[in-house]
Amino acid sequence: MSKQEATTLAATLRNKSTKGANSEIRATGFVPAVIYGDKQAPALISVENKILVRHLEVAGFMTRLFDIEMDGKKHRVLPRDVQFHPVSDRVLHVDFLRVSANTRVRVNVPVAFINADKSPGIKRGGTLNVVHHEIEISCAPDKIPARFEVSLEGLQINEAVHLSALQLPAGVTLTTHEKDFTIATIAVPSAIRSENADAAAPAAAVAAVPAAGAAAPAAGAKAGAAPAAGAKAAPAAAAKPAAKPAAKK
Repeated sequence: MSKQEATTLAATLRNKSTKGANSEIRATGFVPAVIYGDKQAPALISVENKILVRHLEVAGFMTRLFDIEMDGKKHRVLPRDVQFHPVSDRVLHVDFLRVSANTRVRVNVPVAFINADKSPGIKRGGTLNVVHHEIEISCAPDKIPARFEVSLEGLQINEAVHLSALQLPAGVTLTTHEKDFTIATIAVPSAIRSENADAAAPAAAVAAVPAAGAAAPAAGAKAGAAPAAGAKAAPAAAAKPAAKPAAKK
């Protein structure tokens, strides 16, 4: 886990924020954006599209600090929202939050898993099942970690990495109220699951034989009850007198 440095990003001021004006800005290869917060008036700006896309392609854009440079002055900001075109995925607009040393923000920090080659479970063919790719924290902007590194060293199959494995720097707190949720597990590989299923099948068949044998006498006993019922019914049938012939007149 490392502390990040602010990245300088050039921008120019713009005067209008209408739909038509924003379209004109995009047509020239720039993206309209705004800087707000820190009890100051919002600043309408535009950023070169190619440069912005280059930063967006790097993981962790929303947790990265930028120094937006305009007219020789720098504004320390944190990205808060990015709007994309629903069809082309082109960047339409970006919101930047102006921050200071007294600002406290909530951000999602990405999790990076290291030392996979030192996990016995993965060496046996286990797969890493990631439950949480990001962890939300609260801290001052200059305290935002670039990422959380989680070591998989020593993990066996079916073992897990929990929240308590994270090392939080001073001034950084978790926002979750869950005590120690699972971040990732080493899942059983399909080959081992198949072997366990094959081994369990004969055992289940052997266990089924005594159960079937025990069930046979009970079935026989039930079948043997039929003659008893027949014997009981026979006397009743025999006891019934034959019909008398009709008397001659």
